[in-house]
Amino acid sequence: MTNAFQPPRPRSTHAARLAACLCAGALLAGCSAGVGVGIPIGPFSIGVGVGTGGVNAGISTGVGPVGVGVGVNQRGAVSAGAGVGTSTPIGNSNARVGVGVGTSTTIYDPDRMHR
Repeated sequence: MTNAFQPPRPRSTHAARLAACLCAGALLAGCSAGVGVGIPIGPFSIGVGVGTGGVNAGISTGVGPVGVGVGVNQRGAVSAGAGVGTSTPIGNSNARVGVGVGTSTTIYDPDRMHR
């Protein structure tokens, strides 16, 4: 459904945002299970989630189906990651559902500094 005040977005924009959200989710959850929400703000997506490692926050961006981002968990460990995904609209709404895969790595861990 198209709003009269907003032109329809190209599919690549939806895929980029989904990939960015998925990437944020991958950063938030690392290689473990978790759930998160990403909110698109311009070319970026701000994400918050909860995983087996606790509460996390991140920022990501994407082009086409590929997304990259950086996240930090409640202990202060910082991760960087990349992912790829796709999505489809849910009915006639602006909501979308999708799937994707990603990987991340810890680039700073305050616990490692004390060992």
